[in-house]
Amino acid sequence: MFKSSETGFQHMCESVFVRLCQIVGTSVQVAIRRDTCDIKERLEKSVKGNDDTIIMQSGSVQKGFRLRGSDLDYMGWPDDHRVILDMCQSEYYSTENKILILSDSSESPPGFTLLVLLTPTTDIGVQSACVPMNDKLYISSSLLRQQTQLYSIPNSRVHRPCKSGTLPGGLEYDLARCFACDFWSPSASSWITRCHPWPGREVAECIARNICHFVPIGNPQGLHEQEEWRISFSLAVHKLVHSMNHVSF
Repeated sequence: MFKSSETGFQHMCESVFVRLCQIVGTSVQVAIRRDTCDIKERLEKSVKGNDDTIIMQSGSVQKGFRLRGSDLDYMGWPDDHRVILDMCQSEYYSTENKILILSDSSESPPGFTLLVLLTPTTDIGVQSACVPMNDKLYISSSLLRQQTQLYSIPNSRVHRPCKSGTLPGGLEYDLARCFACDFWSPSASSWITRCHPWPGREVAECIARNICHFVPIGNPQGLHEQEEWRISFSLAVHKLVHSMNHVSF
């Protein structure tokens, strides 16, 4: 009886897997979709050349899903702006071609931070989003979201950290304007050394070498919700999903 139940359970698991592959796609289909997204981004970047803004696709489509009703998710950041986590990291940049922003999480809940503009910027949107506090210029997340609307497709709306709308053809999109940081956030430092069977050490170290981002939304429980930014690890999620086998995916 036990063996019969075990066989029935195995058959059910196989049936579920087959059905999920019909919905999500086979491992070959998912791999082709991901490669297509990567190639498209590289081509667009090469065509743009020295364009100051980098656009990266995120969300379910970038991970290889093609689900009915899913929207298109994008993140965009100015390539000449960089967030540093400590003043000593400024030595890695030339202020002639990089605008530096300092992350100040001393008064923010975990996962959130304030951003201090350290060097002058010519970006009108960033300039308009700056607010003076404690003799420093802080970039307000709420003000930047409002500025973003000036450059959006008509009839778009604010949806949390994103501007959302509908593209010609009926596809819905979310675009989050953010800032990039070339350093791994201290708030996630324990994750690198934590003993975990998955992902492997090589994948974890690769993730830690990737940039993280700061998206414009604050914590409602924080002291500075309108100015705070949330730390985003979208590239880490991208690496983690790609390290899964198809059963895990």
